Amino acid sequence: MDNLKALILAAGRGERMRPLTDHTPKPLLPVHGRPLIEWHLLALARDGVREVVINTAWLEAQFPATLGDGSRFGLRIHYSMEGRDHGGALETAGGIAKALPWLGECFWVVSGDIFAPDFRFDAARAQAFAAGSRLAHLWLVPNPPYHPRGDFGIGADGLGLSEPPQTVPRHTYSNLALMRAELCRHLPVGRPAALGPLLHEAMRRRQISVEMYTGRWENVGTPAQWEALSAPLPFGTAPPPEDRT
Repeated sequence: MDNLKALILAAGRGERMRPLTDHTPKPLLPVHGRPLIEWHLLALARDGVREVVINTAWLEAQFPATLGDGSRFGLRIHYSMEGRDHGGALETAGGIAKALPWLGECFWVVSGDIFAPDFRFDAARAQAFAAGSRLAHLWLVPNPPYHPRGDFGIGADGLGLSEPPQTVPRHTYSNLALMRAELCRHLPVGRPAALGPLLHEAMRRRQISVEMYTGRWENVGTPAQWEALSAPLPFGTAPPPEDRT
């Protein structure tokens, strides 16, 4: 079964990660022996994705210099260069809007600065999503200490709740999702736009489904988080897959 294409979001400046990101984009910082973004590329290739778009802005020339055309991962990589074309990052929704010509009607979205080695980019799930009508399907995680309020609730019907009642817990968006082009197609290309307001509005229209993700997940936001993540893998965690040659 063919899988969808994927977008890896990698355009951010990573201000909170300075000085580490003064000379290296955050997704290219090493984690367990390889750049953080490579964990996504290898997982996508393992699960049958063949084409990936990476949006870039900060120090963007380092991405093709490090990752090449994707062939060594079994992928074809296209770079959506926001710095070159627009002078800087376009934020998440703006970056998606610019990348749409290379993505098709439905696609995976994952942030380049998260570590989720257990996540599967399951082709059957992707095809089921594409056959439906939801604008997005989001994976949520338990709220980390630095984001205790969370982002969204989960309704009894599996739909996302923008403003859940107090009896319904809120969870944090993991930056792992399936999306439909319709969510961002109306945005002007080249203009910065945030994704959050679009997700909240679509949830109010009952157009986004959600589920919990219980695998290992880390958001690499500060040097301390990066150092903790770079510690030895816990017992039982699979080693990184081998590069394809």
